[in-house]
Amino acid sequence: MAVFRSGLLVLTTPLASLAPRLAPILTSAARLVNHTLYVHLQPGMSLGGPAQPQSSVVQATFEVLDFITHLYAGADVHRHLDVRVLLTNIGAKSAFLPPLSSSVQNLAHPPEVVLTDFQTLDGSQYNPVKQQLERYATSCYSCCPQLASVLLYPDYGPGELPTEPLDVLLPSTIRPASPVARSPKQPVRGYHRGAVGGTFDRLHNAHKVLLSVACVLAQEQLVVGVADKDLLKSKLLPELLQPYTERVEHLSEFLVDIKPSLTFDIIPLLDPYGPAGSNPSLEFLVVSEETYRGGMAVNRFRLENDLEELALYQIQLLKDQSHQDNEEDKVSSSSFRQRMLGNLLQPPYKRPELPTQLYVIGLTGISGSGKSSVAQRLKGLGAFIIDSDHLGHRAYAPGGPAYQPVVEAFGTDILHKDGIINRKVLGSRVFGNKKQLKILTDIMWPVIAKLAREEMDQAMAEGKHVCVIDAAMLLEAGWQNMVHEVWTVVIPETEAIRRIVERDGLSEAAAQSRLQSQMSGQQLVDQSHVVLSTLWEPHVTQRQVEKAWTLLQKRIPQTP
Repeated sequence: MAVFRSGLLVLTTPLASLAPRLAPILTSAARLVNHTLYVHLQPGMSLGGPAQPQSSVVQATFEVLDFITHLYAGADVHRHLDVRVLLTNIGAKSAFLPPLSSSVQNLAHPPEVVLTDFQTLDGSQYNPVKQQLERYATSCYSCCPQLASVLLYPDYGPGELPTEPLDVLLPSTIRPASPVARSPKQPVRGYHRGAVGGTFDRLHNAHKVLLSVACVLAQEQLVVGVADKDLLKSKLLPELLQPYTERVEHLSEFLVDIKPSLTFDIIPLLDPYGPAGSNPSLEFLVVSEETYRGGMAVNRFRLENDLEELALYQIQLLKDQSHQDNEEDKVSSSSFRQRMLGNLLQPPYKRPELPTQLYVIGLTGISGSGKSSVAQRLKGLGAFIIDSDHLGHRAYAPGGPAYQPVVEAFGTDILHKDGIINRKVLGSRVFGNKKQLKILTDIMWPVIAKLAREEMDQAMAEGKHVCVIDAAMLLEAGWQNMVHEVWTVVIPETEAIRRIVERDGLSEAAAQSRLQSQMSGQQLVDQSHVVLSTLWEPHVTQRQVEKAWTLLQKRIPQTP
């Protein structure tokens, strides 16, 4: 069976009958399409008649919005699919509703195949029906020249679809902030302009529900606030957030695909109110269960500034059926970022100058990140560990390769009475003095690198295949040129400070100062191949490390 990169799924069954059969239909579609699946709703349309069917406006009711939510929730089990419900033919109740465009809509990923749930009488791939389907698809959307077509029935369950509608009511997922009870068939009101906001990291199906509802409500303009800068600091694993420009690019493509008739104003969200708090032309705001209180705060702020309140539309969170014990039970970007821990984020370095039988990992992280505990876990899995701190101690020791150069550079007053270098005195001499620090690192870093290479020889002598260089200053020292991969351990700065204070007895200010003298977690992650975090319980860290180790074994060259 051929598999296509992009497809268009035309759903023709009335929604009440379609809802209970949606999961097998999506499963059938997911077998045929492996990247982008567009969904076009045209309930009640027949492909079996003599006349060529035309696209018609589907009245936007709460049943339609609930169905769209139900569809995105069901699609979440097919994580490889980028599902996009097209809204061009879905119209909210409005006196200013623009007429349905007769022009063909361009899509970012022109469909290579068109699929449908429409049933032929005998369940066969009936050619006249497929021709009608292909003509319908190409009259609505830009498709690939060699468009294929597939009738999904009966693959999604022969005999399962009843001849009579089931009239199954979907759970209510969209709640307007009004005490009036809403009914499924109640038309959704249209507005000229509205707003929605979020981080929109790794655009997922819960985001798509929020954005789709906002697009149905808006008839002219939608303002989309995208969290940036200070609003990102409290996010889980902020180092793994997509850059602002990348999030906006994905967001823009999705929005233009689903409703190109709207004007989209995508702007950075730098404070909790954003444009929703100050733009007098806005009429509604779409929020989630989590951000509803924020929406109420926006309305209070507007009233204080003599602006009319916004109509609030609250969307229920989508449940994540596959979440782990340390993850949220909703579909969320933070869970997706957690699942990136241990994965390879960029191709390893090619290091032909390193021994072919040894694969070298550089392990780094800010002070207090738990880097050394990760090194011990890797040791337990079979890695040879090179501790750069221990190598530093050896280099400083009397008779060590760095002892005489350091004493000559900084004087004998850095020595204890027994001739050993007093590292506290030396540290106070270089701390905060870039010139003195550079003199020291110019001596120490090449010496430690040489000792590390000697340790690699020892690892090979012991028959080890993976060697880990545990070094806080790995990147600052330029030691990435002697590793195949950089692995970074991250934790929030507040947690790092708490650990340093507890472990080393420093004041918070001193701990903060120590962190400021190092590369930030973000700077480290930007140059990393694998990211880990010790933020959770020890068994969670162990699970991450084991995952990273297992994936590493699959990609390192197998020695005969």
